Amino acid sequence: MELDDPGFHHGVLADFRERLAQDDRADHLLDLALARLKEAGLVRERTTRRTDSTHVLAAVRDLTRLELVTEAVRAVLEEVARTASHLLTGLVDEDWGRRYGRSVRLGKNPTRPKTRILAAGDDTCRLLERLHRHGPGYRPGPQAEALRQIVVQNYYRDAAGRLRWRTAADGGLPPSSSAIVSPYDTTARYVRHGHIISWKGFAAHVTETCATTAPT
Repeated sequence: MELDDPGFHHGVLADFRERLAQDDRADHLLDLALARLKEAGLVRERTTRRTDSTHVLAAVRDLTRLELVTEAVRAVLEEVARTASHLLTGLVDEDWGRRYGRSVRLGKNPTRPKTRILAAGDDTCRLLERLHRHGPGYRPGPQAEALRQIVVQNYYRDAAGRLRWRTAADGGLPPSSSAIVSPYDTTARYVRHGHIISWKGFAAHVTETCATTAPT
């Protein structure tokens, strides 16, 4: 590409990755395409090549785990309010309005963190149970599915059935390759390069072959 080439929109990577993840035939199709390219002499093994990677930031806010859960609840409330607002009757009250009425910004050191963690967990379970039991014919949207995954990754129930906050030593945390970092882009991940650079988004890998008789 020329130096002034505009390139492509960052959202294309997320859409492409999501389509591949949802299609069981993706691996077979990629292997078939590679075999055809080899037959045509367009790619060869054991050529000189170099690989580089760059980070791609997701178009989302950087959230703490507590902010993630709280914002996920808010996203579901807005989604349900648009599509089936009657399901929120008797559930959302003034306290819910204060907690989820605006974009959450708690920071890394919120006041009463344990109380907030338990409140967010209880609200999440009540909301998901309401959608499951009292919504016949209602099909949960993407935000509800994101919330379900987020609560599983951040909470667990102990032997007594009580909701607990996951830590590395208590309940276990999901690996960064599967941990959701935003309710609005469930394909974005926490990525680290070395011990200094880290971001939330994607890593784009580019490989260039250096053979003079083959395309690069």
